[in-house]
Amino acid sequence: MALLAERLQAVEARITAACRRSGRARSEVTLVAVTKTVGVDVARHLAELGVPDLGESRPQELWHKAAEVQGDVRWHLIGHLQRNKVERTLPLVQWIHSVDSVRLLEALEAEAARRQQAVQVLLECNASGEVSKQGFAPGAVPALLPRLAERRWVHVRGLMTIAAYDAEPEHCRPTFTALRRLRDELRPRLTAPHGMEHLSMGMSNDFEVAIEEGATMVRLGTVLFEGVT
Repeated sequence: MALLAERLQAVEARITAACRRSGRARSEVTLVAVTKTVGVDVARHLAELGVPDLGESRPQELWHKAAEVQGDVRWHLIGHLQRNKVERTLPLVQWIHSVDSVRLLEALEAEAARRQQAVQVLLECNASGEVSKQGFAPGAVPALLPRLAERRWVHVRGLMTIAAYDAEPEHCRPTFTALRRLRDELRPRLTAPHGMEHLSMGMSNDFEVAIEEGATMVRLGTVLFEGVT
């Protein structure tokens, strides 16, 4: 696991530098290590290295790893969640980044109410406009605010997006800027328990630009795990 420790140190240095460039404290950005390409042992070692926030794209894989990785771990579901998987997923996660429909929002509210357990979520927005991407169109999100105000158990805490992949990270900046501006527009229009303090944006190829544009959570996999077994 020495390679993993080296990768983590290098990533931490890059996050810190990006925070410094944008006048932010390192504590403002959460590293979510996306463990979908590695096994339980690597996920467990991450927590030992001081990375408690672990992310999975597939609910079934999250179920498996959450059962095996104990201790101070916060699980984030970052991929699509089908409504028939809400009941099993909800007790295991601290964050759901990928609420991409009103129907999913309603299913989460019903299950959270049944369990009497609030859940923190982010609304997934297709800020890049790609037809292959899931999520709300940015222009449709303001119309959701009355529905959000009715939710007692689902606490909407921000927005998430995935930029179109580009070998030049700077080309991703407009997507991140658009999400930040949408967050800033919505923020004063929400009341507790909802808020718009979080932006989940930035992956292995573009996370530094995302941090410069205000990301509070970056979802990193390849940059941490490539070659790690």
